[in-house]
Amino acid sequence: MSTEAPPPSKETEHRLPSTEEFVEVQSSAEFGDLRRSYRSFAFPLTVGFIAWYLLYVLLSNYAGGFMGTKLFGNINVAFVFGIAQFVTTFLIAWWYSRHAAAKLDPKAEAIKTRMEGGA
Repeated sequence: MSTEAPPPSKETEHRLPSTEEFVEVQSSAEFGDLRRSYRSFAFPLTVGFIAWYLLYVLLSNYAGGFMGTKLFGNINVAFVFGIAQFVTTFLIAWWYSRHAAAKLDPKAEAIKTRMEGGA
């Protein structure tokens, strides 16, 4: 019994692009559009999340009375804000995943396929 992997099929073989082709694609309008789509989503969301996180840290340090305010039972504002940090993180990850699948991945796949000689 042989443990060697079978040779790659013609369907999985891809041509490796040259450096010049990479540079050409990088300066293309299509790649610029892909980069703009990514940045217009990721940068504002990142800035917003960092601001939200820093607000939580600053309130925890300088507004102890407010953060210690009991909402119900032993649950206070700090606990609710802390849980909201986790919820926000998961929502952002889910939202980015949907955005990437709908807007970024098709553009990136088109560029990749063209560069590898599939188009």
